[in-house]
Formats: sequence, structure tokens, C-alpha cells
Amino acid sequence: MTLRLSILAGVIGLTIGCSSYSPSSPSGGTNVTGTPVSIVSRAASLTTTAYAPNPITISTGDTVSWTNNDTEAHTSVGDDGSWNSGTIAPGATFNRTFPSAGTFTYHCSIHPNMIGTVTVR
Repeated sequence: MTLRLSILAGVIGLTIGCSSYSPSSPSGGTNVTGTPVSIVSRAASLTTTAYAPNPITISTGDTVSWTNNDTEAHTSVGDDGSWNSGTIAPGATFNRTFPSAGTFTYHCSIHPNMIGTVTVR
């Protein structure tokens, strides 16, 4: 069992390490630096309630911190391509600062039914 967990941790680390994408703020850990959004337990089977709260409204220049509170890996990907968190492992956090006003829809690239909206004023 320990060997299987070690192999799984290595594969996850290798997958994250091989990404060519550089997020706005590093994934990993639980360093919430902005408006918190939880990826809820059993999120893969949900839609608009997979990210909580959803929708959210923030001010221009604010940061959103997605924390994965599920047991599965997830992502936060802007539908317009403006951000891609890469894999957010269970317990990890991804931060993104929104420099301009607008309405930004997003989803999980692993579970496309998971959707959310950030409104920046």
C-alpha cells in the first residue's frame, strides 16, 4: 500500500512538474491569499455547486484562491483561455489575480461539467 501511494505521489508530481504552463501563483499548499473559493467534496458529480461560492464578485486587482477540498484532482480554467491552474491536487490551492473588469466563466478541464463565474468590477 505504501509503495502504491509513493508511486502515485511520484506520478502526480511528475505530471505537475512537466506542465509548460506557469500559473499566476504556484499551486500547492493551502496559502489562501485572496477571495476563497472551495472546490467542494464530490465536485466531479456537480455543476454550478462544484465551486463554492459561485458566482463570486470581486474588485479589479483582487485575487481569487481556489482550494481543492475534494479527494480528486481538479482544475480552474478560464473559458476564454486567460488562465489555467494546471492540476490542483487535493488540499492544494491556486491563486489568480484579475487585473481588469469583466465576467469570467471557468470550468474544470478534468470534469467539464464543473463550472463557475467570477465577476470583476
